[in-house]
Amino acid sequence: MANALEDAVRRQCLAFPETEELLSHGSPNFRVRRGKIFATYAQNHHGDGRLALWLNVPHGIQDSYVSADPTHYFVPQYVGPSGWLGVRLDTGLAWKQVAELVRMAWEQVASRRLIDTLRTTPVTAAPKRRITIEDVDPRNTPVGKRVLQSMRKVCLALPETSEDTQFGQPVWRAGKKVFAQAYHYDDRWRVAFWVGIPAQGLMTQDPRFAIPPYMGHNGWIALDVEKGQDDDELRALALESYRHFALKRMLTKLGR
Repeated sequence: MANALEDAVRRQCLAFPETEELLSHGSPNFRVRRGKIFATYAQNHHGDGRLALWLNVPHGIQDSYVSADPTHYFVPQYVGPSGWLGVRLDTGLAWKQVAELVRMAWEQVASRRLIDTLRTTPVTAAPKRRITIEDVDPRNTPVGKRVLQSMRKVCLALPETSEDTQFGQPVWRAGKKVFAQAYHYDDRWRVAFWVGIPAQGLMTQDPRFAIPPYMGHNGWIALDVEKGQDDDELRALALESYRHFALKRMLTKLGR
């Protein structure tokens, strides 16, 4: 689903002189060319339920905004202790105000030469489409609901399993250990299971499979399920991963 808000954020941030976009951990970041980042677009970051901009504002600005209006402003994860300001885009804040805040962050990292070239704040078109719950959390989209329904049916049928969240994404545990995951990244839904490093090479010959970042070196594989999934295939992958992490008593209950 096209994200009209993300497109509007992109246009607004790139309207300032000599800015460029880069992708980091699946999120669009904006910086002065070859310089420091001044803005990050965060969609439901680790399941926080927000659509927001994280802005690199001058020291002392964060506290004044958050204290005065916590409906629209917050302290973001990771960069908050450094003084960055979280600006919610899903609570009705005027787009002109968003543009002024982006300018403040841009000026925080831009050179004096660049700042002197900017006479007025560029204000681009606000997003036309109303923000919905699907924008905030991809789990509420039809695809997200389909994927999670299949994963729950497959994973929770195994002994002593439960559903949890990890970094805002759904996971399934065998006892205390995660044996299956579902996550939305780069506008696509994927599910992940442990298969072992020897199996990864064979499986990635199928373009639907890829070695995921962070956990791939431990033998995990990711399956793209954006366009659909085969529950029998998911069941086989889940069972293999479950066997790897389950305790002996759980395998005894499994009986196969």
